[in-house]
Amino acid sequence: MNRLLCPVLGAGLLMTATSTRADDKPDWVEPMKEVRGKFSGTPATLALFGDSITVSLAFWAPLRGEPKGMSKEMVAAHELIKGRLKPECWDKWRGPKYGNNGGMTIRWAHENVGKWLKDLNPEVAVVMFGTNDLGPLDVKEYEQKTDEVVDRCLKNGTVAILTTPPPRSGMLEKSKEFAEAVRRLAMAKKVPLIDYHAAVLKRRPDDWDGALPKFKDVKGNEYEVPTLIARDGVHPSNPKAHQDYSDESLSRNGYALRNYLTLLTYADVIRHVLPK
Repeated sequence: MNRLLCPVLGAGLLMTATSTRADDKPDWVEPMKEVRGKFSGTPATLALFGDSITVSLAFWAPLRGEPKGMSKEMVAAHELIKGRLKPECWDKWRGPKYGNNGGMTIRWAHENVGKWLKDLNPEVAVVMFGTNDLGPLDVKEYEQKTDEVVDRCLKNGTVAILTTPPPRSGMLEKSKEFAEAVRRLAMAKKVPLIDYHAAVLKRRPDDWDGALPKFKDVKGNEYEVPTLIARDGVHPSNPKAHQDYSDESLSRNGYALRNYLTLLTYADVIRHVLPK
């Protein structure tokens, strides 16, 4: 069952990001099994398609070791993935040829995803664009191009995991629109969803933004703020004081939170969709 609740725009209620079947499995399980049935590449490969928030080695790579402060649920997910994932997919598949690079938008992915899928042929791909898109793109183009990127993954036999982009300082309302577009696509296409945007706002509803005046005098670089978005108002935070995966750190380290959410969702895909 999906763990996260996501806010419905313009409403005070909460609803699950995707529905759940009567047998308590997410409704994406059977559709993604059909997708996996078309797969012809190397099992246990994971591609990371995204911008600077994805190319950074603060994302995903730290989980290759032995993270501290994990919950029992996270320990189980971590053991499952470490016992299966190809080593290069933790930290070597980084840079433009692997589908992640700083400053990029969904337009770049739309132009290049065919080549990435041909070269890498990944079993699963985590997809998150949107932060850089907030300026030049409107939500219609963003949603359309994201839709087509996901379609190409699924046609290739690659299970796509969509991720909502985090909120951005000074652009909260537009970021909510983009996040909602990703939720709509996940529901329509019945693909797994990591609702990073909702998780940030749920944990830090009033002070997620490291660019706020209250964080101005915090010592350290722009990532060293005890909230979820860095002092630049754009990237996830990554303070040295909160490098574990305790509940406290998940409310103070934006990269840790994304790693945690990605780990749990990918583990669900392994359990429910991928061949044993």
